[in-house]
Amino acid sequence: MYVFSSSGSRHRPGPRKPGEPVWSARPGGNRRPAAHLRRWLLDRGSLTQHLICASQGRFAVQVLHQAIGCPRPGEARALGLGPRRRALIREVILYGRDQPWVFARSILPLSTLTGRQRALRRLDDRPLGALLFKDPSMRRGPIEMAPILPAHGILPLHLQHPQPAWGRRSVFYLDAKPLLVCEIFLATFGPTGHPMDNSAL
Repeated sequence: MYVFSSSGSRHRPGPRKPGEPVWSARPGGNRRPAAHLRRWLLDRGSLTQHLICASQGRFAVQVLHQAIGCPRPGEARALGLGPRRRALIREVILYGRDQPWVFARSILPLSTLTGRQRALRRLDDRPLGALLFKDPSMRRGPIEMAPILPAHGILPLHLQHPQPAWGRRSVFYLDAKPLLVCEIFLATFGPTGHPMDNSAL
């Protein structure tokens, strides 16, 4: 297929740039993660607790960004937010054994940060996941997975890799109020010896 410029010359159009990741509960075809990674992606327990165990306690959180802003369009749709609704956007790196293992991006609508959830504005370097799984009102929606490309613009430059990184996301509910958590497993993710590596799906 060719397209014609205003001068009349013809050229092949370049490849379409991907926008949002294509999230799916059941990726198929060539878009399937490796079996050992699928166990981590599909597990509904606390990722924070698994990482602490896998790193033998050498676990740390680095906050890259935390500010009020507008979610990405796909994030807003997942949360049922209007196009101009604002949220607290938090991005962190979860380290295991001094290596960056997981990049996490959380979207907390301002309407969620009321009542008991006001405390989520002041997480500092505490992992959000640890607080979620301690909350008796917590309910988790379905897990969706997607390959994350550099062109998606989600990962910071220093964490990008030529090969796609697999990520997952879920909407959590605290007192029936939603927040979105996306976790992307980086190229340096290497929790060898953890029971999850050998567990059945």
